[in-house]
Amino acid sequence: MLTERTVDIPEGVTASMEGSNLVVSGPKGTLRRGMRYPGIVVTCDGSVFRVSTESSRKKILAMLGTYASHARNMCTGVTSGFEYRMKVVYNHFPIQLKQTTEALEIANFLGEKESRFARIPEGVDVKIAGDEVIVSGADKEVVGTTAGRIERATKVRHRDPRVFQDGIYIIGKA
Repeated sequence: MLTERTVDIPEGVTASMEGSNLVVSGPKGTLRRGMRYPGIVVTCDGSVFRVSTESSRKKILAMLGTYASHARNMCTGVTSGFEYRMKVVYNHFPIQLKQTTEALEIANFLGEKESRFARIPEGVDVKIAGDEVIVSGADKEVVGTTAGRIERATKVRHRDPRVFQDGIYIIGKA
């Protein structure tokens, strides 16, 4: 029994297989991801991405859906991109944000003398607009990881989190 998942490649996007890597290019950039798993056959003819298997094992069938979702997210990323909206919240000490090329510097968090840093990888844009931080990019995984790093950098330590609710929190995804 052949099980197959297909993803249609939208207009303006080119997709191809280079060895075991799927390469998707579009107006927002180029993404590549390894697509190799035992028992799974991955093909791409430019207009349709196909993942198939002869097996009926649960793990392999789950990977079919995972690879199809990765391909769909890559197509969405190179056409419209992904965006996380974050809110800067403070009650006690005003948080000051400074963006460098490699990191977001979070100064005066809870009155601390030392700044905290959240690393920003290549391919991710961070915009600071007042009390909002907008994280955007083409790769869904990298954008989400960056937003999580920023949120984790403002974790309240050694204080009662019910009283000190300061931080930078994810409020929306697009």
